[in-house]
Amino acid sequence: AIERPRHGQFDNPTAPRDYWLIDGHTLHKAKRSDIVTKTTTATRELHDVAARLAHMDELGVDVHVIYPTLFNRGISTRPEVERALTHSYNRWMADRTAQTNGRLRWVCVLPYGSPADALAELRFAKDNGACGVLKKGDEEMGMAVWDEAFFPIYAEAERLNLPICFHQGTGRFTTSTAAGTSPESDFIDSKGPPVNGISVVLNRGLTTQFPTLRWGCVEVGASWVMLVDHIYKRRLLNRARAQRVEPEYPAQVFEPNRIYTTCEVDEDFATILNYIDEDHLLVGSDYSHADPSQELGFVRKLRELAANGVLSPDGPRKILWDNPKAFYGI
Repeated sequence: AIERPRHGQFDNPTAPRDYWLIDGHTLHKAKRSDIVTKTTTATRELHDVAARLAHMDELGVDVHVIYPTLFNRGISTRPEVERALTHSYNRWMADRTAQTNGRLRWVCVLPYGSPADALAELRFAKDNGACGVLKKGDEEMGMAVWDEAFFPIYAEAERLNLPICFHQGTGRFTTSTAAGTSPESDFIDSKGPPVNGISVVLNRGLTTQFPTLRWGCVEVGASWVMLVDHIYKRRLLNRARAQRVEPEYPAQVFEPNRIYTTCEVDEDFATILNYIDEDHLLVGSDYSHADPSQELGFVRKLRELAANGVLSPDGPRKILWDNPKAFYGI
């Protein structure tokens, strides 16, 4: 039997910690403050969709692409539990966003431990407003990004014009405790996996095997591009040495491989733009979270960067409009 998730709180008076009880295990549940996040429960949890759209108007945002929080980590070791929760989430998102005229789009979650059901979920999601596929960059149900078990999913996502979205978080299954820190606070369980995912698809040749599939690194910033570019070219050098030939380095690594990344407005764009162009940068608000990734004022800040010559005059339009439309296929 599978019970629906239940909300609880550890008995820790000095630092109360909430959790979800799922299949007998406790998983971290983030606490949200209206004051700190500058959002409300009604808007961030889609209890009042009209209010969410009105707040988007205030922020100067036309479309939100919604990513989940709970699924940013492994939620169970049992495929049947994963299947039930992903099935439920996708249908709830489809219902909540159906009447927004495309202003609220979403990234679907898949039961990676049940391949046939994952393909069915992909097709349902595409037909009901989803514009991307959530993927962890380290593992899903104990399988690495390059595992052939995922190839039918990548192929179907490619056919449906849905990008693979490596969002911060881990596929490892971990449980929360009253004293422990949440997985999101550790680099290896938060920022590290999506960067690993991009490096893997490059170095394992997945961008060639799926020649039109788009790949994204989300909520990690863009400063990682120099490292992954370097790793990729060192691998090319190593292969050339083995073959006793001169290495041939591509002029661009990310653009021809259809790799996009979100950026943060206070990053070193002078360096970043040496490795990835403005046509492959995205931006995110991290709307409901009060963490280092939240940027509700990104529209104004990107325009300031262009006015100061950090970005090109067309840079804000590309990052805010053209690139998201291209990446998400909307």
